[in-house]
This record gives sequence, C-alpha cells and structure tokens, in this order.
Amino acid sequence: MGTHSFEELEGILAPCGQNHLLRFWNQLSPEQRNQLGDQICSIDWKQVVQWSKTALSDAGSTAIPFDRLTPAKYVPLQPETTADATRLQEARAAGEALLRAGKVACFTVAGGQGTRLGYDAPKGTYCFSPLRNKSLFQYFAEAILRNQEKYATTLPWYIMTSPANHADTIRFFEQNQYFGLLPQNVRFFIQGTLPGFGLDGKALLAAPDSLALFANGHGGTFAALKDSGTLDDLEARGIDYLAYWQVDNPMVTVCDPLFIGLHHLTGSEMSSRCLIKRDAMEKLGHFTLLDGKLMIVEYSDMPKELLEQRDPDGRLTFRPGSPAIHILSRQFIRRLTDGVFALTPHRANKKISFVDEQGTLVQPTAPNGVKLEFFIFDALPLAHNPLILEADRAEEFSAIKNAEGNDSPESCRAALLERTAKWLEQAGVKIPRKADGTPDVTIEISLRRAVCAEDIAELVQKGAIPRSFAPGDQFALD
Repeated sequence: MGTHSFEELEGILAPCGQNHLLRFWNQLSPEQRNQLGDQICSIDWKQVVQWSKTALSDAGSTAIPFDRLTPAKYVPLQPETTADATRLQEARAAGEALLRAGKVACFTVAGGQGTRLGYDAPKGTYCFSPLRNKSLFQYFAEAILRNQEKYATTLPWYIMTSPANHADTIRFFEQNQYFGLLPQNVRFFIQGTLPGFGLDGKALLAAPDSLALFANGHGGTFAALKDSGTLDDLEARGIDYLAYWQVDNPMVTVCDPLFIGLHHLTGSEMSSRCLIKRDAMEKLGHFTLLDGKLMIVEYSDMPKELLEQRDPDGRLTFRPGSPAIHILSRQFIRRLTDGVFALTPHRANKKISFVDEQGTLVQPTAPNGVKLEFFIFDALPLAHNPLILEADRAEEFSAIKNAEGNDSPESCRAALLERTAKWLEQAGVKIPRKADGTPDVTIEISLRRAVCAEDIAELVQKGAIPRSFAPGDQFALD
C-alpha cells in the first residue's frame, strides 16, 4: 500500500472530471487514504472515462447490420467425407503429441460466487456430485490428473479468480491438498476491476474510502494473464496453448486432443467449441460472420426472424451457439496485450450501491448506473484463422448456474449419469433404465480413473466395474 497525497490524486482525477471521489478525504484515516489512493492509481482514468462515455451514449449500442450477418461455418464432429475423417484422425494425433510434449496448459475462469445457487462461497467450491459430493474444482483436478497420467506430461492449471473470492479459493485448495496436484503447477491470479459509473458519467464510491469496483468480465482474461505474470510463466514453461473453460461446466472435456490438434494444424490463434442450438429460443451466443469476420452475437441482440430462420433442410440457419470453451494461443495473448488493449467493454445496467454527498449509503431499487465488462469472444474478430469445432452436448456441456430447473445441479447430475451410462453400455455393461429411458442406477466414476469412453472400456476389461447393474443400484469408483 502506497502513501498518496491529495494533490497527487487530484492531479489524476481532475482532468477527467472525477475529483468528486476525494470529497471525503479530510475525514479519512491515513490507512483509508492509502486504500482509496491505491485504487485510484490502479486505473487508467483517461481510458476508462472514455469507455464510460461511449457506453452511456448512443454510440455504446451501435446497431449490428443484421442484413450483412451470415452464420459461421464450423467443423462437424461427424465427418462427411473420407478426407474429413482423415483430417480429424490427424488432428487427434497432433493434439496427443502436443500434450505429451508439454505444450498445453489448463485455464479455468472462476471469479464468480455461488449466489444464484444459494451458496455464499466461490462457485468452484460448490459440491454437487451424487455419491461423493465432490466440488467443481475437485472434478477438474481429477480430470487433469488422469490426463497427466495418460500423456505422461505435466498440465499446469491456471485459475482466474476475482478480488471477492481469491483468498477463499486458495484456502480451499490448501485445505484439500490441491486434490493431488503439485502446488507449483497450480497458479491463481485475480481478474481486473473497473469502477461503476452513475448515469451522469461520474464514478461511484461504495464507501468514503473505496470506489465501487466490479470485476471486468471474462474478457479481462487477456490483460490479467499479462499483468499477473502468468503470460511470462507460460513462456518460461514452453506452453503454447491454453485450454479455456468456465468453472460451472463440469462436463467439459479437459484438454481434448482433437480440439487442440485442429487448433494447431489450422494455425488458429483462438478456437471455440459450438453447440448446435436445441431450438430457436435457446439462450446461447451465436457464432456469425460479419463481412468475413467471425463474431458472436448475443441471443438478446438477435432479431426474432434471424433466430427462427431455417435452411432448406429444416435446420436452424444460425444454429452454432457458444458454450464458452476455447483454445487460446500464447502468442495471440501476447500480441493482444502488447501496446494498446484492443477490446472495448460492454455496458451492463446495474443497481449500484453508493455513498451520496453526505456519506450516506444508498441502495437503489432500480438501475442507477453502468458496469463495464469485457467479453472474451470479442477477441475472435482479432484472431487469425479462428476455428469452430462442434461439441457433443451430451458429452461436453451441462452447466450449473441455477438452484433448480435447467442448468442446475440436478440437471447436471442427470447429464453426467447419462454420459456414464452410455460409456458403460458401449463397453458391454448392462444398465437398467426406467420407463422414461433414464438410467435406474446411481453411478459415480472418478475422472481420476476415466475421462472418456475408452478409459471406461479399459476399467470394465480389468474387472474394476461390474458388467451388469440391478435397478436402484449405487456404485462409486474412486
């Protein structure tokens, strides 16, 4: 914590019209002054105020020219020709070689709290598995351990937290002995923050000695990787590719060799998985092309006629949607963060608690300001040769976002059980099913033992898993 003078801070804020942030200076203790001063000095006010002005003006919501928008092409999982099949085989082999060579690391965005789940702690610490009650972080750690074993390699794991959950996240890993991973191969860093602004363009104070600060969104990934020294760590380790996923999707295929290999062979700087939308109204961002440039258009921004548009074969025209699974090339991150940061934040209207001119805390009942946040997919138009690979929803995606209903722990457990049952049936195991077709068993097989159907088949052959189950059986394999 540095020591700051009123004159120094006023010199920073006054040219940007933000010196109201010092209105309580004479009432603050030395420690409080230093806290506020540190926050003020950590912000590029000229840039941030310009972003806020843009966000608050009509220019902040420039209409997308939808008449020039076309659906993005993607690589289907099921090859259509012999050449396509050969390409996928070559890509898988290339990905496996890169994993063995230590060129890949894991990257999880985990800055959120479990608020929507009714859980007041980092979302990654949320326990959800049916029999062993494992946390999201443990799920990913066990998958990383299995992949390290399969490819005889080290897979460093980078975890981006937020100021609100950083200390709790590290404490959770320490209490659980890093789930068997070596601590030196698990690195935590904090995403950046930006001040919230009132509708008059003035930055808000959360307290007399503190700005109203908010995490700057998953698009803040790039700057945080550089500012935290993580990018330098990647270079020192010889890592070329980061496998990126969000903490709320335990079904993600950690370090998928097919995805990594395609990214490498096509010379892509940023690659993405896509889900084929279940229906026109499914709330996924749409992979689109605008004048030849790949971009994602949010569900809420797409006109109804484009959402419902269909091809002659009856499929949705704009059908590839984003589950936020990417591969990032290290050199792309370096290029994007050298010099002027190229992304522009989006505006989110928020109810922002603040202290008024008398120092009274005001808790608004309606949106009274804007939060600025970056989206990681805004980097796609800046990437060379961006690639989109189809993902099998039943194999790779079931998010835990809500306490109940869709995207809940219950729906995720059901999806995980169905995937496990399918893998077991492919290996010749008899799985009883209910009248509605769902498995009539509860089975939990640790990702430490199996991350794919081939792993399950090996375990069945070795006798580690029974060849048949009775209705209502419970079975766990750690």
